[in-house]
Amino acid sequence: MRQAHVTSLSPISSGDAELVQRAIARDEAAIRAIMQANNRRLFRLARGILRNDNEAEDVVQDAYVRAFTHLDQFRGDSSLSTWLSRIAINEALGRVRSRRSSVEWSELPKGTLEAQIIQFPLSSTDDPEKSMAQREIQHVVEHAIDELPEAFRLVFI
Repeated sequence: MRQAHVTSLSPISSGDAELVQRAIARDEAAIRAIMQANNRRLFRLARGILRNDNEAEDVVQDAYVRAFTHLDQFRGDSSLSTWLSRIAINEALGRVRSRRSSVEWSELPKGTLEAQIIQFPLSSTDDPEKSMAQREIQHVVEHAIDELPEAFRLVFI
């Protein structure tokens, strides 16, 4: 059961605060819960920027390493998932920058990277046909995103 406690960090939920504190204390269950709740989102963000599944997986791992080594710096100004998303985006963009310096990210309009993250609907395990259709749609969307020019793709992601 969730405990409600009042803190000065209003945007952070009590669940996030509790998970962060437990993870800082090296509670494996809390770390696992954070990762399970955010794996999909972080992978999709990284995959959208890099267009490569393997590199996206590496970015997610690097983002978790960076996040968990600096978890004490999480202030709660945003949700934990938003904080982790920013780390993953920065990791992915860092890889893009090191690969190719021809795109100048600073030329993107202000607020481009502050967009709302919309979750792709979860697959239904009850209906295999619906689950298959969702996977197909997901592949079509990924392919369409991959075809966008980098600056537009980044804005879309």
